[in-house]
Amino acid sequence: MATTSRVARPRLSSTGDALRPDSNGSTRERLTALAFIAPALLGFAVFYFWPTLRGVYFSFTEYDVFNAPVFVGLDNYRALFADATFGNAMLVTVEYVAINIISQTVLALLIAVLLHRVTRSVFVRSIVVMPYLVANVVVALLFYWMLDAQIGITNQFLGWLGIEPVAFFGDQNLAIPTIALVNTWRHVGYTALLLFAGMVMIPHDVYEAGRVDGASEWKMFWRITLPLLRPVLALVLVITVVGSFQAFDTVAVTTAGGPGDASRVIQYYIFDLAFQRLQFGYASAVSVVLFVILAAVALVQLKLMRAGESDVA
Repeated sequence: MATTSRVARPRLSSTGDALRPDSNGSTRERLTALAFIAPALLGFAVFYFWPTLRGVYFSFTEYDVFNAPVFVGLDNYRALFADATFGNAMLVTVEYVAINIISQTVLALLIAVLLHRVTRSVFVRSIVVMPYLVANVVVALLFYWMLDAQIGITNQFLGWLGIEPVAFFGDQNLAIPTIALVNTWRHVGYTALLLFAGMVMIPHDVYEAGRVDGASEWKMFWRITLPLLRPVLALVLVITVVGSFQAFDTVAVTTAGGPGDASRVIQYYIFDLAFQRLQFGYASAVSVVLFVILAAVALVQLKLMRAGESDVA
């Protein structure tokens, strides 16, 4: 007589679902994960979240460090929107961001494509990213001496070509473009490396199919690389735009906001208000407005570029 074996089935709960794993194990995993992220959370709370809250509070006060804050309501914000220097600082910053982002993105894309399509040498990648490893102040000083109208090596070469010395940092029309291109030189390798990482994730079969269809390298760049790189490119643009709005050290080392107010970017204006004029309340109000602007710009960028979507199947 044949016997049939009974297969054990998992017990079901009253809702019909299989019993969940041991809750004690899940609790231990959560505690372990929390222990790993606790140092980062603590650092974020102490050095970012709490100072942000304090800055928002100070933006509603008149505060000079030596005396207790005096609550003034929206007075700082009313003064801010009537401040011509603030308006000029925003225009100067927007000019800087436009030059920096356009030049940096175009060059970074070119370098990333060359790294992806021509060579993937680790040595070449290390050379490309090397300027980013140099401190920004060091880079600013180096270019400040190289571009000096009196003793700079750049103007020495221009003199040999019969061109008059150019005051790159001393000319009102050239100060911001010069600062923007200096920072482009420093950051373009890092940006290119991020874009290169995104290109590596694109399936190689897509390019093979393009070659079979007779597509040129130029057409594959526009029809394959750029569309599939969109999420990474959106992230890179958000990072670079937000970082460009916070330009400070290059300006502080080279022009100190001059000549006149030609290179007084918004971050240097905040520094000037807080640490030179001791108007911490007003400086905090400017910082809060800048924070709101950057948040809005980042959201618009992510929305327009559909950063959450990917065309990679």
